[in-house]
Amino acid sequence: MHFTALTTLVFAALTLVGASPLIAERQTYEACSGLYGNAQCCATDVLGVADLDCGVPTITPTDAAHFQSTCADMGRRARCCVLAGVLGQVDVLCVTPVGVSA
Repeated sequence: MHFTALTTLVFAALTLVGASPLIAERQTYEACSGLYGNAQCCATDVLGVADLDCGVPTITPTDAAHFQSTCADMGRRARCCVLAGVLGQVDVLCVTPVGVSA
């Protein structure tokens, strides 16, 4: 009886210790994903169809507020785009990232 209780306790402790890196990995911020997977800082939005004067953020954002402030420091807005760098600095089909105020 004591052996079963001790074994259960050991496996429970190992499960909790083993889960910690997975939890941290899942909580990593991904600014843009899926079809709109290109994180960009853009100066001008043209009806959500094209964004002008865009560039990649100077540092990798750690959360939505950091993404927004990084782009604001460049005088631009945080955007997630389908196609980046078409015809120079024009990005196509861009949206505001989740958690970033417009």
